[in-house]
Amino acid sequence: SVAAIAALAVFIGILFFLFGQQKKSHTLSRLVLLGLILGSAFGLALQVVLGEGHVAIKETLGWVNVVGNGYVGLLKMVIMPLVLVSMIAAVVKLDKGGSLGNISGLTISTLLLTTAVSALIGIFVTQAFGLTADGLVEGSRETARIAVLESRAATVSDLTIPQMLLSFIPTNPFADLTGARFYL
Repeated sequence: SVAAIAALAVFIGILFFLFGQQKKSHTLSRLVLLGLILGSAFGLALQVVLGEGHVAIKETLGWVNVVGNGYVGLLKMVIMPLVLVSMIAAVVKLDKGGSLGNISGLTISTLLLTTAVSALIGIFVTQAFGLTADGLVEGSRETARIAVLESRAATVSDLTIPQMLLSFIPTNPFADLTGARFYL
């Protein structure tokens, strides 16, 4: 429709404007914030001008989502390797081996303390409100997940202990960071 084409032309204009701002040496965080503000204003303008639920809005969103979802997908792709490299770089930069032990001890202590606090809060809330598991019912998601686990349990049950231990060593850590490998 004509309204969708006009809206897409405005959106493309916004993209070119943002690209032009990049050449003016703005930081990435400012460009992202500017894009967020312009995108919100664009969406609000579409709702006000065309009205909620207009067909042109749905057509426009199909194309606008290519840019938005593509940006988020690229961020997801970059984040895991970036975190891994940052962790490795932090460990390599440690000057003394003793400081690594101190950091590890502090990290484990913090994790144990927060786990204990959350367990105590859970126990307190359960006792205070008299919660029990009597009313819990399996839903369709739980039933489907149980079926998947039962089908994969057969393959795991055939493994010997050494094979199982070897299966925990990743051959491709980046695939493991994405959750591609299944752990039982």
